[in-house]
Amino acid sequence: MICAALAYTAWGLFPLYFKQLVGVNALEVVAHRTVWSLVFVAVVLTVLRRWAWLGPVLRTPKLIGTFALSALLLSVNWLTYVWAVQHGHVVDASLGYFINPLVNVALGFVVLRERLRPGQWAAVALAAAGVAWLTVSTGQLPWIALVLALSFGFYGLMRKTAPLGALEGLTLETLILAPVAALALSVWTVQGNSALAHGSGSTLAWLLLAGPMTAVPLLLFAAGARRITLTLLGLMQYIAPTLQFGLGVWLYQEPLAASRLAGFGLIWAALAVYSLEGLWRARR
Repeated sequence: MICAALAYTAWGLFPLYFKQLVGVNALEVVAHRTVWSLVFVAVVLTVLRRWAWLGPVLRTPKLIGTFALSALLLSVNWLTYVWAVQHGHVVDASLGYFINPLVNVALGFVVLRERLRPGQWAAVALAAAGVAWLTVSTGQLPWIALVLALSFGFYGLMRKTAPLGALEGLTLETLILAPVAALALSVWTVQGNSALAHGSGSTLAWLLLAGPMTAVPLLLFAAGARRITLTLLGLMQYIAPTLQFGLGVWLYQEPLAASRLAGFGLIWAALAVYSLEGLWRARR
């Protein structure tokens, strides 16, 4: 429980980290995050002597293709999240991760042909009503929240059916993305348009920290997920968006009109129905 709670707390406090990189283009932040994450997980795998899986994987084109697609989804999720934090949309980003569990339920129904229980139907309907209300009240789709929820939902769906563990999967994904990221960083640096060319020492230090900032919560999550029930893990996942929402409203003073809060209320009601139904079923 402590490992899982620490992982979700770290993810919930990510805005504090990415706010330190407001002066760096979001695409460059994601490129650094990719390269330094690969470096960090490579060191971890070397220390653990867990490289044996890579050879068979590299001889399986279908598996590489699957992880190439999951890597693309992950990069879309990272880029959207970093851009949202840097441009004062932390509350919108938190909404995406509030919606995500219900997107997973919907994807299970549409893609995996899973049968939904009445409580799950009610939760999905309430969440859809919340998104519709936010769209009507603000005059536009909450696109940041939807991109984050859908990209991470499809990413989770692909990782659910993939044979690699959390650490190995992240290694392969960053291994696929790293050549593109490294090439982009090189070009931007030669052109003098990157933080590597003109960034301060503190900015470079924050960028180097992207590796452990990405991998350590994932390792904590993997350690916790193996030792507690899925029901408990499902309830604990709300730690991250709750912290993000609190940071957006109280620390960064992002506007939250009453009409917008009503949309959040519908989605929180959906999560309450979803969680209570899951607890009731687990007890049975």
